[in-house]
Amino acid sequence: KKKKKTPNSNQTPQLSHAPPSSNPFPAFPRPPLVPVDLIRSISDPEHPLTLEQLNVAQCEHITVDNTVGRVHVEFTPTIPHCSMATLIGLCIRVRLLRSLPDRFKVDINVRQGTHQSENAVNKQLNDKERVAAALENAHLLEVVNQCLATAGQRGSEVTAVER
Repeated sequence: KKKKKTPNSNQTPQLSHAPPSSNPFPAFPRPPLVPVDLIRSISDPEHPLTLEQLNVAQCEHITVDNTVGRVHVEFTPTIPHCSMATLIGLCIRVRLLRSLPDRFKVDINVRQGTHQSENAVNKQLNDKERVAAALENAHLLEVVNQCLATAGQRGSEVTAVER
């Protein structure tokens, strides 16, 4: 004959809505990735203002696809013939590459119709070899790092560091 099991008084009672093997402290979901928080306070290379203050970087022009690990940023140069568009895009790329997990691919583009040389700028900004070569230039890297000196500070009240 089989004996009927009796509950052990030392066992913890199981809750009816949770299976016995489930974790009683489930992990909280990660907050959504918000690249605009990473780039909004980058300093403009020519003006003592941030990209957010100049409306160069705007939340609605940034898309994140967590499923495939892709971030796409479109920025608007201050004027259609802005000579610093490539440098601004390089600063955005460097900030995101330094901040995001390696699984993310970053695409940086000038918003369509906002710069007279948008195709050439976009080609430079999304060519890994050109970006790597640009960052090997000590003077250019110093300028990028100066623009990134205010990166990470929150809010539009951030004033860019004077050079």
